[in-house]
Amino acid sequence: MIGAILFASAAYAEDSMGEWLLSFNRMKGVKPVTDKQYAKECGDCHFAYQPGLLPAKSWEQLLTADALQKHFGVNAELDPATRVAILDYAVNNAAETSWYKRSRKIAVATEKGPAPLRITELRYISRVHQNIPEKMIKGNKDVKSLSQCNACHTQAAKGVFDSDTVNIPNYPNWDD
Repeated sequence: MIGAILFASAAYAEDSMGEWLLSFNRMKGVKPVTDKQYAKECGDCHFAYQPGLLPAKSWEQLLTADALQKHFGVNAELDPATRVAILDYAVNNAAETSWYKRSRKIAVATEKGPAPLRITELRYISRVHQNIPEKMIKGNKDVKSLSQCNACHTQAAKGVFDSDTVNIPNYPNWDD
């Protein structure tokens, strides 16, 4: 009985569940953004972060009407129907709903404690970037912050964040 419930919830949570079961290999990275409305509304101002980079509790706080009025210093208000649609997409594709490797790590790391409101607040993200000199991120005019994932991760839009797809602007020969 419990196995059937777990299987059903996992199958619902991830479109690629069949692939995962057949290959015995969790997909790396995070599930790419598939919702056009989410991609447009969020991507018009910044990289459209995959919902699997944060837990649902974070998206629920980030996408309230009040929070969007002061979204990291910018008014990002949406009409109510659009806001609810984007919130539903983000929550239904949040870290804890995914079988993708990085999303699972994020889900486990954020299960307890307050909801992180920035991807850069995740200990996992800080840890995997800790050996990169500050001059290559904050001191780099083409990067400026860890929040600019797509500045270095050449396949970030596809949900691929592997170190072999990293190209740090202005540092072509750097390798961790």
